[in-house]
Amino acid sequence: MNIFFICTGNTCRSPMAEAILSAKQLPDVEVRSAGLFAGEAPLSSNAQAVLEEQGIEFEHTSKSLEPEDVQWASLILTMTESHKRLVMQSYPEASDRIFSLKEFVEGRKEDVSDPYGGSLSTYTATFNELKRLLDRLADKIAEE
Repeated sequence: MNIFFICTGNTCRSPMAEAILSAKQLPDVEVRSAGLFAGEAPLSSNAQAVLEEQGIEFEHTSKSLEPEDVQWASLILTMTESHKRLVMQSYPEASDRIFSLKEFVEGRKEDVSDPYGGSLSTYTATFNELKRLLDRLADKIAEE
């Protein structure tokens, strides 16, 4: 299964989700991420600090979503409902594979909080939210 995470700039939420799920080393699961409006930038320093604090090694440079990414992905998980709508507008042929993360995992149409520009504690809160969701995602994958 190829799981693709999408957020806005690919410097906070989607790369943290990629790092968390990759660290689980699930069999037959490959994980990548991109941003809808990403330039080329390193992982935010607070995101890097939180991952290191959690013992997750991860190197990352942000990238924009490309058509090849959509073709590669068997599941596309966005951080917000608006991200989901934008991806579905651009790639309607993939609409059956596009969900917001909370929608797919919990059946709720809610967004993952954006820590961009926030303090280390804000990033830690987002990490904890993502970890909880990704633990549930891993369970869901294992059940299939």
